[in-house]
Amino acid sequence: MTDTSLVTKTDRFGNPIKITEAHHVIRTRLSAGEGVFNFSGLERAYPAGTDDIGNLDDETASAIYEEGFRKAALRHLGGSSLVHDAFLANRLTAATMATHLTMVKPGQTVLGVAPSYSHPTVIRAANLAGGRFAGTTGLREFAAALDAERNIGLVVVTRLAVTYDIIETDDLKAIVGLAQGRGLPIYVDDAGGARVGPAIFGQPKSLELGVDIAATGLDKYGVFGPRFGLLGGKRELVARIRSKAWQLGLEARPIFLPAALRSLQRYDPKRVKTLVQTTKEVGNELKKILGNRVHDNPITSQLLAEDILELIMERGNISEPPMVPYEATAAVAMNLLKDHGIVTVHFAGVPPGTSALLIKFVPPETLQKFGGAKKFAQAVDSSITKAAQQSSEPDGIRRLLYDVGNKA
Repeated sequence: MTDTSLVTKTDRFGNPIKITEAHHVIRTRLSAGEGVFNFSGLERAYPAGTDDIGNLDDETASAIYEEGFRKAALRHLGGSSLVHDAFLANRLTAATMATHLTMVKPGQTVLGVAPSYSHPTVIRAANLAGGRFAGTTGLREFAAALDAERNIGLVVVTRLAVTYDIIETDDLKAIVGLAQGRGLPIYVDDAGGARVGPAIFGQPKSLELGVDIAATGLDKYGVFGPRFGLLGGKRELVARIRSKAWQLGLEARPIFLPAALRSLQRYDPKRVKTLVQTTKEVGNELKKILGNRVHDNPITSQLLAEDILELIMERGNISEPPMVPYEATAAVAMNLLKDHGIVTVHFAGVPPGTSALLIKFVPPETLQKFGGAKKFAQAVDSSITKAAQQSSEPDGIRRLLYDVGNKA
């Protein structure tokens, strides 16, 4: 029988204890002089330059960097300073929350459309604003929902989902056109799509779509951090959203403007293409070992949690599932971290919105430092085998995920 308690073990604040254990493993490896390699696909550095250090003060930074940041932000999002403005939120989630709290009235419907499903933060933002979220998949469902739903206050478009499926360009333009035809405001939750869409699929930049508001994260796919939310859109709307963010403490302090500006200035679409190409190299090596268990799309390779659990059961000669699929991914991810120093997105602060083991946006310099794509694939393979062995032991997976810090 599956031990469902594995998926619910948290501290008294609701934080997954396995994240704490992952942090312990990282500290242990670093103190022992062993490598830790960021394969999360996320870059959350503070890329301010040496010339910026003396200006890391809220008042000074605001005076020196705000205008340059605004220009770089609008260039990144495809906006125009004649009609658009931009501001920095302390996370993309904060930008999404401030947008909903500004634009959605209690009782209104937030109509979401994504290639698979909208991010949970969009649903939470709608609920927080007192609205009701209605999610749709693709153009056809969206068009039908426009006719069926009443009192729509906001349309939220997610062109690149957490599954890394993308809305095709023609459908994306059609969705925007349908919403505009009804006079509905449009927010693009463009976390990674702001770069992946234009760089890989030749799509318009976020604000080039003609939408009202768009936001992206500065830690994803071609930019270098920090983990802030970049929001841009029509001036009058941005002014209202910025005001709401300031009221609730959702804005990023000006001291962080230098890092955000340098991150935007360093952005190059070629970097996104390089990250995708390196990811494909890793995916190809994984296929040599795991075959069609490796699921590809144009930008990522994934091992679905259900497949990971099946592999664990096959290799361990286990007849009944010893855990749920999500925990199978967690077990493999912990073995990758503990034995090989590989940090996957599963342990990058907060687990992702999918249960799959994601191979995405692999930096070539990190892969080279680790030892190459073949070595990475072998590490995944051995981590699955080890998880099978641990699953055959009494409390083996529980000890792996929750008791690392207590081991001698």
